Amino acid sequence: MSADQTTKVKCDTHGSRTPAVVCRHMINAGNEVVGFVENNSDPDDLQAWCDQCEAFFVREGELTEAFRTFNDFAVVCDFCYANYRDRHSRMGGETSSAGNNTIT
Repeated sequence: MSADQTTKVKCDTHGSRTPAVVCRHMINAGNEVVGFVENNSDPDDLQAWCDQCEAFFVREGELTEAFRTFNDFAVVCDFCYANYRDRHSRMGGETSSAGNNTIT
């Protein structure tokens, strides 16, 4: 796939952006700070889940179907990902809103 054919996600807030993945717990947390665990060291592959997902993953020992069901991941844009990181990191906790996203 060439650079101009890379996958994008259409975010209602930020437009056509680079996709990222977060657990559904972050999206549904309301005002609760649920933690933010980045689970990939590749800066071009944005993936994170909350503290509960991290504990579940450690108990399972790998990406099992039970974990995938518990995690219920969602694709968001890279800007929304940064907003979730700022909002759910235990050091931060500021509230920010993220848009709705669809893959294009």
